[in-house]
Amino acid sequence: MLCQIRADNESEKTKIVISGCIGPKGDGYVIDEKMSLDEAEKYHTPQIITFSQTEADFVTAYTINYEEEAIGIVRAAQSVKMPVVIGFTVETDGKLPSGQTIKKAIETVDNATNNYAAFFMINCAHPTHFLDALSGNETWKLRIHSIRANASTKNHAELDEAVELDDGNPSELGRQYKELMTKLPNLNLLGGCCGTDHRHIKAICNAIIA
Repeated sequence: MLCQIRADNESEKTKIVISGCIGPKGDGYVIDEKMSLDEAEKYHTPQIITFSQTEADFVTAYTINYEEEAIGIVRAAQSVKMPVVIGFTVETDGKLPSGQTIKKAIETVDNATNNYAAFFMINCAHPTHFLDALSGNETWKLRIHSIRANASTKNHAELDEAVELDDGNPSELGRQYKELMTKLPNLNLLGGCCGTDHRHIKAICNAIIA
């Protein structure tokens, strides 16, 4: 389906790339059982091999919550020469569920894989959860090219127990993305995660081009 969409809509001015999307082995919100580096690489290799045999341009791993799984995914992609993006999720304190900072997680993955990942993403968290973690001008922030934020400011436990969708405030989310652009020089891939829809994407676009 995605290949057909690309064939019908791609132009020289607007290129379309296709991502083969994968997720964590366990719960993206809770680390119930950590894999070792070798276990993570072995677990994710078959799916990444499958994507490498299709017209997918790269693979993206969403809502990864500890470094060992991220490193295993990158190594699996590296073994078949498939470009890969790692999307980390964070709690309301701006740290991964493992307790690691975004900075440390990115630096650890890069050091273990010779910077093989194409770039990093933060997904499935509200901007207010991680804005403070992005202060300063350190070079690790240049590795973050994408944000897919939640509409809701609730933490992961609250979202897990929610019985109604919390769609937050689209206009406010747009303004927060504008602020993120000032903190992340290479941010160029924007989207929405839990609770977002076309209203949020429109608000983000309007805020960015204003």
